[in-house]
Amino acid sequence: MDFKKVAIIGVGLIGGSFALSLKKSGFKGRIVGIGRRKENLIMAKEGGIIDEYSTQPSEGIIDADLILLSTPVGEFQRLLQDIKGEIKGGAIVTDVGSVKAEVVRKLEPLMPKGASFVGSHPIAGRETSGIASSSAELFTGARCIITPTENTEKGALERILELWQSFGSRTALMSPEEHDWIFGCVSHMPHVIAYTLINTIMDLDKDILPHSGPSLRDMTRIALSPPELWQEICSYNRENILKPLEHFTSSLLHIKGLIEESNWDALKEEFQKAQSGRSRLEY
Repeated sequence: MDFKKVAIIGVGLIGGSFALSLKKSGFKGRIVGIGRRKENLIMAKEGGIIDEYSTQPSEGIIDADLILLSTPVGEFQRLLQDIKGEIKGGAIVTDVGSVKAEVVRKLEPLMPKGASFVGSHPIAGRETSGIASSSAELFTGARCIITPTENTEKGALERILELWQSFGSRTALMSPEEHDWIFGCVSHMPHVIAYTLINTIMDLDKDILPHSGPSLRDMTRIALSPPELWQEICSYNRENILKPLEHFTSSLLHIKGLIEESNWDALKEEFQKAQSGRSRLEY
């Protein structure tokens, strides 16, 4: 790993885990944490997560070989506009955002000459956020999707792939558009459904939630995720969430119809189909 200075903008769960993963993988350079809350940055430095900090992105990224955008995706464009004049030639900017097509479309034109942007999305996280939840093991064994375009510099792409692989991540390449369709189906839609399921039960009778068992907790674990984050993801990936939601609504009505008709054989077939599909999930 030939980076000498890494700047992390947004030192929370993912940004902090990125820093710890760098250290665990043998990184010997400097890690600068950048954020708005000085107390959070001090905590990160005292905890040995970062080496120094700054509350000014344009100052913190000076001379950085690698810049990680680890804030909400809605802040990426403004941040890059603020720091682009200080990004040195040969530097790489990457991110950990859950949506890619619109992000890449907005960021690539802002990159200064000689610098490269490579989109990345580690499929890792927890319902708890913040620097206190960060871990050097967060990305170990997790998938990380890299989303190059025809404009991506080959050397920068190879270095980002090598970086995530050094964390123990299982990397995969796909276009930003393919990424957003896939994760609209397998991540973004399930989050919407989890929030909706909890709200449905609360609307029926909020006092019955404490009687639930592990099944409901397993199904709705992701409803503990930050609402602001998922509101933003839905706005960025609107069409790729609406399409699978329409199909889900149709499938749910089909199941409802089978129950109304007492068509238990057909219902069992639907459940068997789902059981078979569920068994294909990787861990």
